[in-house]
Amino acid sequence: MNLPNKLTLARMFAIPIIIIVALIPYFSEVTVFGNNSPVTLENIIILIIFSLASFTDYLDGHLARKHNLITNFGKFMDPLADKLLVLTALIYLLERGRIVAFGFSLGFVVTIILAREFFVTGIRLLAVENNIVIAASRLGKAKTVSQMCMIILLLVNNYPFTLLGGNAKDITSLVMICIAGLLTVISGVDYFMKNKEIILKSK
Repeated sequence: MNLPNKLTLARMFAIPIIIIVALIPYFSEVTVFGNNSPVTLENIIILIIFSLASFTDYLDGHLARKHNLITNFGKFMDPLADKLLVLTALIYLLERGRIVAFGFSLGFVVTIILAREFFVTGIRLLAVENNIVIAASRLGKAKTVSQMCMIILLLVNNYPFTLLGGNAKDITSLVMICIAGLLTVISGVDYFMKNKEIILKSK
């Protein structure tokens, strides 16, 4: 197994670590900084794990292209690892009440993201049956980056924007969540349009 594929697997192994950290009460009881919008030790640890795992997403793709190490395993597992990592973090944030803006829950965005990923995964499975491997698109990558940026900001309660006072925290949440949600929908439609022949062939 080449290095890019090992990095992809490392990203997969980060998921259970995030879950374990979230299940240990001590980490959520220790406030690292912030009063009105506290950031806990749990947030910091998950932030570090998530950020390192997200960086491997860039690194494995870069190495695979640079050294011509692109494989079918990587084409399939790389986007899958991204999806599982992002969804794990989103479910954590939803459970911690961070997917909100101006007092209103925006949890439906998580539902949209989850539905899109199931939809895309379904197309990928149909593609595999037809011996077709679909690589991640640029829109799909942009969607992933927007989701990762949103997650990182929500993990630290929108610092440093929170320091601006007023409605800065809610505005930041609303903007980041809307951008991620919009790119999720657009990339999903684009994915369907580019691969609709696969669905039609499966009839």
